Formats: sequence, structure tokens, C-alpha cells
Amino acid sequence: MEIVIGVIALIIGLAAGGAAGYFIRQRRFQAELGNLESMRTRLLEEAEKQARDIVLNARDETLKNRQAVEAELEVRNQQLRREEDRLQKRREQLDERQERVDQRDQQLSKRQSALDKRTNDLQKVEEQRLEELQRIAELTLEEARGVLLDQVAQDTRQDMARVIREEEMRAREEADERARDIITTSIQRLASEQVAELTTKTLEIPNDELKGRIIGRGGRNIRVFEQKAAVDVIVDDTPELITISSFNPIRREIAARAMHYLVADGRIHPARIEKVLEKATAEVDHMMREQAEKAVYDAEVPNLHPEIMKLLGKLYFRTSYGQNQLSHAVEVAKLSSLLAAEVGGNAEVARMGGLLHDIGKAVDFEVEGTHATIGAELAGRYGVPKAVINTIESHHHETEQQSLEAILVEAADAISGARPGARRESLEHYIKRIRGLEDIARSFNGVEESYAIQAGREIRIIVRPGEIDDLESLKLSREVARKIEETMEYPGQIKVTVIRETRSVEYAK
Repeated sequence: MEIVIGVIALIIGLAAGGAAGYFIRQRRFQAELGNLESMRTRLLEEAEKQARDIVLNARDETLKNRQAVEAELEVRNQQLRREEDRLQKRREQLDERQERVDQRDQQLSKRQSALDKRTNDLQKVEEQRLEELQRIAELTLEEARGVLLDQVAQDTRQDMARVIREEEMRAREEADERARDIITTSIQRLASEQVAELTTKTLEIPNDELKGRIIGRGGRNIRVFEQKAAVDVIVDDTPELITISSFNPIRREIAARAMHYLVADGRIHPARIEKVLEKATAEVDHMMREQAEKAVYDAEVPNLHPEIMKLLGKLYFRTSYGQNQLSHAVEVAKLSSLLAAEVGGNAEVARMGGLLHDIGKAVDFEVEGTHATIGAELAGRYGVPKAVINTIESHHHETEQQSLEAILVEAADAISGARPGARRESLEHYIKRIRGLEDIARSFNGVEESYAIQAGREIRIIVRPGEIDDLESLKLSREVARKIEETMEYPGQIKVTVIRETRSVEYAK
């Protein structure tokens, strides 16, 4: 019984404790729920406050942007209004101008109508006059025109031939006399030496055994020499002679000197070849500087650019028909100066132009173009005066001659190349040039025969008188001279003489 009561009491106690714990947990839950509710309320208030702030800031920013856009729109509207006003004024001006043009067109139309009417009246009068003339002359208009034109053409051709012949003879006589005096005086005042050098480079060797050393084992020595010197070495069966060949005269001179030193020393191998070539190059450079300075001193043309001096030095090893180009340049400079002094030109410009007129030949085998064009470009690059540049580029008539000095340089160049003893040319080239002259003359219609005389400095052309009249003879001489200039190369100048002979034979019985 006591046990039952104890158990019941225990059960009751446990029930009471569980009820008390439930009430305690329920109260704690209610407290936490209240805390969460207050926190939610506070967060909602803070979020609403931040939202209000964001909305207010957005409204302020929107207002500012709207004001800026409205200000920009106002500026653009003002510009558009000004542009519309300008276009309106322009439109009004165009309308006024169109009205004036329309009025002018109406006036021109009225004048044109009056002119057309007057033209028609004049045509009727002209037709009546022509009909009357045809009735009187008993010729049609075409027949009368043909007769008149034939007569006028015949008279005109005769008068033209006579006047042209008289004027050319008078001008030629005066020019020949004056030119003869000037050129004779200039040449007498200038003493020039005759050419006495060849353009080929051949070297004598003591014996033919050295040819083997020059060639080397397997051709090693000659191959190295040709590569380093940029030349061709010709070792053939000619006894005790070897030939140096190169289009570049300076390389040819350097190679010849180097080969001479190698042959004289006897030690020929690749290392020695390079050393000797360097020595020969230095010697040739020194010689070119000396020759350029001597040429400038002789020609009396000081203060030239150093690069121009180098180019002048290269001309010392350049020849044309056997004539040394540096000596030729000095001679042309002196002749140009003397001619300028005789005719009242600028002697300094003529002297410098004469010295530099062939400067392009120093590099014309390396650069494309004629030596006159190349020389003018080089001179312009190194500060040569424009007047001198024109004498350089025009001395072969590739450009127009703009001064008296340019003409004098051309004349001096021709005198220097054409004077006796100045140049030499091979017999084969001479015969070819003579035949070329005669062939050019025979290529024209009406030519019966042609002869080149005075060593190719004159070509005489005999024409058939029935096909060529006096006026055609003058025209033929000019055309032949022009074709010779365009197709041939020759020193000096060539005189073209056309001979037209008519014979009338009658017998008295």
C-alpha cells in the first residue's frame, strides 16, 4: 500500500514538474517572440528610412539631369533657329538671283532671235552675191575656191621659201662670224693637252708561271680576288699579260693596283689579297681627293661640298672616247668662263656649271637615269645654286635651258669634245657611225643619195628636184637633224646640208 501511494505521489510530482517546465518554456518563447517582433519592426523602419533617402536622392539626380538636358536642348534650339534664319536668307537671295537669271535669259532670247533674223538676212544677201559672182565668172563656188587656193598656195610657198632662205642665210652669216670670233678667242686663251690614255687595264707579269699563283689551287686565289675586288680577272693564253675587267672604273683601278703589288711581291693567298686590296683602296681614295682638289684649284671653283669633291675625284678614273672626264670637266669650266666673259654672262655660274656638268657620270653606272638628270639631283642635294643645276640638267637638252650660262656650258662641252685630239674612237665604231648617218638620210622620201664627209661631222643629202621643192628642202634638213639627235650618240655637232639642183638644157640650132 505504501508502495502504491509512493508511486502515485511520484507520478503526481512528475506531472507537476512537467507542467511547471511547460509554463516556463512557454513564457521564454513568448519573450523571444517579443524580441524578434521588436527587431523586425526596427529593421522595417530602417529599411523604409533608407528607401526614402534613396528615392529623394534619385529625385534630386533626376531633376539635375532634366535641367541639364533642358539647357542643352535650349542651346540646340537656338542654333537651329539661327540656322533656319540663315537658310531663309540664303533662299531669298537664291530666289532673287533666279529672278535676275530668268530676266537675263529672256533678254538673251530676244537678242538671239534678232541675231538669227539678221543672220538669215545676211545669208540671203551672201547667196545672192555668190550667185551673181558665179554668173559673171562662169565658175562654180568649188571651182573658184580651188583655183584661188592653188594660186595662193603656190605664191605662198615660193615667198616662204625665199624669205626663210634669206633670213637663215643672214642669221647664219652673222651668227657664224660672231661665234667664230668668240670661240676662236676662247680656244686661243685655253691650252689643252691631247688624250693619250686607254680605257682598258692590262697588267704585264714577269713570266707565265705567276698565272698559276694568281689562279691558286682549285681557283681559290682568283675567286677570292674577284669577290673582294668585285671585278673579273681574265687569265688567257696571251703571254705575260692578264686583264682586269669591270664596269666600275674605280674598282678596276683598285684591282689593277692590288694585282700589281701581288705580282711584284710574289706572295699570293687570300689573307694577303685582302690586305693588299685595302692598301690599294686607300691609295685610290687619296689619289681621288688630290685630283679633285687639283681640279677645283685649276677651274677656280672653291668651297664645294665634300661629297661633291668625292664625286669629282671619281671622274678622274672615268673616260669617254678616251678623254678623261675630270680633265674634260676642268676644260669645260675654263671654256665656259671665257665664253661668258666674251658675251657678258656670269662667269662664276658658267665656271661652276662647266666643272659639274658631267658630275652624274661618277655614279651613272650605279643609278638609273641619264648622267645629266643624276648630276642635277646630286647637285641639288648638296647645296649647288639653282642656276648651276639648270646648266647641269639641260646641257643635253633634257630640260629647258633657263639662262645664257646654260647655253654657254653646252657650247663649251661640245667644243671640248669635238676639238682635234680631244677624243679617240675605234675604227669599227667610226665606220658604224658614218653608215648610220647615211642610212638615216636615205630613210626619207625624195632623197637620191647621201654622203657623210669631214670625219662624220657633216652629212650632205642630194634630193630629187621633181619631188622636193625649196620649202621641202628646208623641212627635210630639220627633220634629218632631229632624227640624228634622237637616235645617235656623237661628239660635237653634225652639219646637215640638203642639195637640190635643177638643170634646164636647150640647144640653139
